[in-house]
Amino acid sequence: MTVRGMLAAVLLLILVPAPAHAAPTGLSAVAPGTSDARWSVQPSSATGPDGRDFIIRRAAPGETLTDYVGITNLTTRPLTFTVYGTDAYNTDDGSFALLPAAEKATDIGAWIGLGAATYTVPANTRLDVPFSIRVPVDATPGDHAGGVITSIAEETLDAQGQKVLVDRRVAARVYLTVAGAVAPTLKIDTVRLEYTQSTNPTDGGEMTVRYLVRNTGNLRLSGTGAVRVTGPLGWELARTEAMAIPELLPGGSVTVTEKIIGLQPAGRLNAEVSIEPANFDQKLPAVTRGTTVWAWPWALVVLLSLAVVYLIFRFIRSRLSHPRPKNLPTTLDQAPAQ
Repeated sequence: MTVRGMLAAVLLLILVPAPAHAAPTGLSAVAPGTSDARWSVQPSSATGPDGRDFIIRRAAPGETLTDYVGITNLTTRPLTFTVYGTDAYNTDDGSFALLPAAEKATDIGAWIGLGAATYTVPANTRLDVPFSIRVPVDATPGDHAGGVITSIAEETLDAQGQKVLVDRRVAARVYLTVAGAVAPTLKIDTVRLEYTQSTNPTDGGEMTVRYLVRNTGNLRLSGTGAVRVTGPLGWELARTEAMAIPELLPGGSVTVTEKIIGLQPAGRLNAEVSIEPANFDQKLPAVTRGTTVWAWPWALVVLLSLAVVYLIFRFIRSRLSHPRPKNLPTTLDQAPAQ
């Protein structure tokens, strides 16, 4: 995982809805140094939460939208939050994450505007905060992802007793689809194979398949991936079950690793990766890519080599034990005439 991904994983909690009868939805955060600083964030409206899991909107280039996030103070004292928009990206494992606070947004996060930089929410109260999304006239068509973040930054002591500033953040996801030509496309960039034989020849070996899936289109896509392994003459040796590919944002990627155990070495092995993309509107054609690896059946090779050596030894020994007779003369001597 990259440093940016590690920071986002530590500092970001993403909204998860609770049942309708529960208290205000969203993950609550507890700020270090203030055990009672707890709050939640969720998509909302001018009159309160509207049941959405995420904020999902559509707009044309140049259009301005208005939406709301509900910030609920779950403590018995007022809390002041820094509220702002930022961009989303995929971490190395394909997870959804938002940029660290120190990194400037350049996409939808830069289009999100709020009436103020900070908001104070009274104790045990929800505040529905409006925000705008101003879509640039030259915005690229397709999906843009980000979030509206609420944060509290406080000083605390680390394990060495040093003062550090910890920024605890809770966010609501924002997905915006800009009107225009769309191109939902997944691509398998690379496929790498490793084959390791077992010490027991009857157990076969283990093949590790790693492949990089990249979203090269302009719509967020998920899907399923599977691996098919064949030997000489196309003989199928193994096939994996479908593995879920996480939702990839445009430009996002994820490396998938599959392990196939008990695969007998059969010389030249071919692994073909097949990805079935999925999105909300249509069924997309599968994409495939394959590569090969040599897996020699060394136990059989050794046995055959020993057999060949044994036959050669027997042949030489036989020749030495039974030498060929000397050549006879080609003509017989005639007796003298009488």
